[in-house]
Amino acid sequence: MSEQKKFYIETYGCQMNFADSEVVNSILMKEGMNPVQEPESADIIFVNTCSIRENAESRVWNRLKEFRSLKKTRRDLTVGVLGCMAERIRDNILDREKLVDLVVGPDAYRDIPNLLSEVEDGRKAVNVLLSLEETYADISPVRTSGNGVSAFVSIMRGCDNMCSFCVVPFTRGRERSRPVQSILREIEELNEQGYKEVTLLGQNVNSYKHDSVDFTSLMEQVSRLNPEIRFRFSSPHPKDFPLPLLTLIAERTNLCNYIHIPAQSGSSSMLERMRRPYTREEYLELISLMKKTIPGVSLSTDIIAGFCDETEEEHQDTLSLMSIVEYDLAYMFAYSERERTLAHRKFEDNVPEEVKKRRLTEIITQQMSVQLENNKKEIGRRHVVLAEGTSKRSDQQLSGRTDTNKVVVFDKENYSKGDYVIVEITESTSATLIGKPLQAVTLSEFSHIAVYA
Repeated sequence: MSEQKKFYIETYGCQMNFADSEVVNSILMKEGMNPVQEPESADIIFVNTCSIRENAESRVWNRLKEFRSLKKTRRDLTVGVLGCMAERIRDNILDREKLVDLVVGPDAYRDIPNLLSEVEDGRKAVNVLLSLEETYADISPVRTSGNGVSAFVSIMRGCDNMCSFCVVPFTRGRERSRPVQSILREIEELNEQGYKEVTLLGQNVNSYKHDSVDFTSLMEQVSRLNPEIRFRFSSPHPKDFPLPLLTLIAERTNLCNYIHIPAQSGSSSMLERMRRPYTREEYLELISLMKKTIPGVSLSTDIIAGFCDETEEEHQDTLSLMSIVEYDLAYMFAYSERERTLAHRKFEDNVPEEVKKRRLTEIITQQMSVQLENNKKEIGRRHVVLAEGTSKRSDQQLSGRTDTNKVVVFDKENYSKGDYVIVEITESTSATLIGKPLQAVTLSEFSHIAVYA
């Protein structure tokens, strides 16, 4: 069935989806299939989907309609939907306008070869069963895209938090942690392939637990694998962030001074409705401890505007929290109601769309102003930048990131992708730093080099 078949995967949504697509690459390539970079060249097209917001699903529906046009000219073309949207609305996907041949949920990727055989036999194929055990720990992901410098490694799957706005527990199931040795083995493979940065992924990495190893212990072990690989993680939860991890980050030169710590709202009453089990005050106390323990730490967050019953005062609480924290980056969205969530069952999505849009605009405007001021402070400082590839600005420049996750563009000169380069910052915008390269270094020689005012 799979001989000489070519497949194409288009991925939407979170970093976990991109990691999952790499797992699917591995499964299909073991069956003798070959990945291609353009859908027009493929015999099989997969769309790995996201359900977190309505806009994400709308983009997928539009893309599937485009693939239907391709299908009209190529009757043997197979189109499949993977991921969270597959699990959430499996029946609609198969029935709606006959756009799709197979539907595969996040825990059923091993079954894709069998499902493709069913499609070849003229049947629609579906497997969206959630698992209490599946972590794909024995599968070595195949990275056919990306920059060849930084990689994602999934350490766990699922989520038990049940935030009232979030569909993830229903699309990805309960939490399961991957065995430590399989994580270490995958990182060793990345090291052999020349990768310089690894981001450990989980819906809530704080919850990682396998045998007697918790998340801080895992980070301690990975940091010792190779002092020349930088490590990040995403995403932790404020409710149980492990404080010993802060000390470990401060001590280990290859653990990045960057933490993504989702707030969602700056109002305690709103957080309670969201089923986020911490208060505004507790969140700010955690932020204060992060800044105290890790000088110069860079912080980012997620913010939802216009959740159910949000008052103007609660919205102002969010703006004031963002002003206090001064995030270096924020992912900001208007609330989008999702079926099956507690909010869908219990609350009314009653904030008018124009109010949501206005509040979101205010949040974004304030955040862009803070980012601009934060980045201005970087001028004159020196950072170790991991060069990730040629800049979009010019093929004579490289682009990379500091350990604080700030994008830096600098002249290529004699430097190459994968180099650690000391860069002195000379200009800034709200999104990018521009700098002058000074010299190549190793992390062992020169780490956390930024001079903080």
